[in-house]
Amino acid sequence: MIAALPAAAAFIPGRTLAGIRLGEPAAQVRARLGRDYGICRGCATTTWYFTYRRFDDHGLGVELTGGRVSAVYTLWQPRGWHTATLRLGDPQAKIGSAFTEQCSGYDALVSGTSVYYVLGGNVWGFGLIPKGRSPCR
Repeated sequence: MIAALPAAAAFIPGRTLAGIRLGEPAAQVRARLGRDYGICRGCATTTWYFTYRRFDDHGLGVELTGGRVSAVYTLWQPRGWHTATLRLGDPQAKIGSAFTEQCSGYDALVSGTSVYYVLGGNVWGFGLIPKGRSPCR
C-alpha cells in the first residue's frame, strides 16, 4: 500500500492528528503519509503540505524543527476529519472549555497541546502545538 493522506483523518486531542505526533521524526511522517508533499517557501520553519491533489488547499501541514515534528495542523477544512465527539464544521460550543486566542480573522481555542481553529462560530480545523506556543499562524 502506498502511504497517503487519510480520507477522513482522526484528531486525538493531545496525542495525534492524522496519525502524526509532536516530536515524531520526519522519516516516520514520510513513512505514514508518503513523499508527495509541497514545501512551504518563506515559512520560518521547514513546513510540508500534504494535500489530496496538487495545488489543493485541503489537507495537513507539518512543521519540522531539527528533523522532528514541531507542529501539525489541518489546512483549510478537510471533509470528514474528526475527533471521537467533534467533526470539522460543528458549532464551536461543542469544543468545551479551552483558552481562546484571537488570531487574524479566526479564533484558536487551546487546551494543552491541542488547538481547535474556529471561523464564523464553527470548527474549521485542528492542530497540535507545543505548550506555550502561539496557535496563530
